[in-house]
Amino acid sequence: MLKTRLLHPEILQALGEAGHGAQVLIADGNYPLLTRSNGTAHRVYLNLAPGLLTVTDVLGVLVDAIPIEAAHVMVPDSGDEPAIFAEFRELLPGTALQSLGRFAFYDAARGPDLALAISTGEQRIYANLLLTIGVVMPAEDAHQSTREERR
Repeated sequence: MLKTRLLHPEILQALGEAGHGAQVLIADGNYPLLTRSNGTAHRVYLNLAPGLLTVTDVLGVLVDAIPIEAAHVMVPDSGDEPAIFAEFRELLPGTALQSLGRFAFYDAARGPDLALAISTGEQRIYANLLLTIGVVMPAEDAHQSTREERR
């Protein structure tokens, strides 16, 4: 049994296979996951019912599981910022949200770096998030301890 918050086996597998620079799409309930995500990416459907689970539910768990280097959001043509972006910023402190128009976002999600696409039951529109996985830096103390143990 795992002790982390993230327990979903398919998501764990996809993240374990991904590395620095790989991307994770967390999509709202309106997102056309089948046609607007890379076909080689793992696809996980968490859209049990409208409102279950939400994009922010999934994001809240992922931020504890992976380092996040960048976050792209889909913005409406009007340029208005959807209210959910404030929640994204709360969950991603220190990570600027990079805006993409709808079709540019679709193109990015079809890119070769997409490792995982997650469909949610999120009902808020423009609640799509494309995350880029960062690097896990070695702890200095752990690196030093390993060298000393080898001697």
